[in-house]
Amino acid sequence: MKIIGFVGLPGSGKGEASQIARQLGLAVVIMGDVIRQEAARQGLEPCDENLGRIGNELRASEGPAAVARRALQMARATGKEIVVVDGLRSREEADFFWANAEEFHLVEICAPAGARLKWLAARGRPDDPRQPDQAGEKTLFSCPGERPQAAAALERRQGRELSWGMGEAMQVADLKLRNDGSLVEYRKNVKKLLEILTAGFQ
Repeated sequence: MKIIGFVGLPGSGKGEASQIARQLGLAVVIMGDVIRQEAARQGLEPCDENLGRIGNELRASEGPAAVARRALQMARATGKEIVVVDGLRSREEADFFWANAEEFHLVEICAPAGARLKWLAARGRPDDPRQPDQAGEKTLFSCPGERPQAAAALERRQGRELSWGMGEAMQVADLKLRNDGSLVEYRKNVKKLLEILTAGFQ
């Protein structure tokens, strides 16, 4: 199997890149879905606190490549030769894919912090930050009873992911894709990059 991996801080644009990959006919596996599936299995709400705890527990009990191992199983289940894996969070996960794929290319996606916070707030996933609501209440993405500020929550979330070794994964990425312009420009650059990488797999 030939894998293209995306790594980047929360809200950098990995999901948008994955959507472009799907439009090009590529199979996509989201590593965060491994955690969300485990949360569902345990009957837990998919909020940031629960997902972060499950991620920590999986890596503690099954090793630092635990999520990557499950993601690879999902990738193989697609039956496709080329699979995009969205959301690597450590050097160990990158090493796992390098060791278990015929070819593996790791792409770092980077975007400014302010833009990432705005995009996450607009995305609306249960574990994402939210801007103040219409009543002026400053809510966030966390479990019931938790109401920290959006920027502080983003900092907490990316701090946790960096503690898993995301910084080291970004350092060993083969390629870097900047997401600091318009959405149209970013989509065009993602499409061009994926076309180059998939052509190289032939």
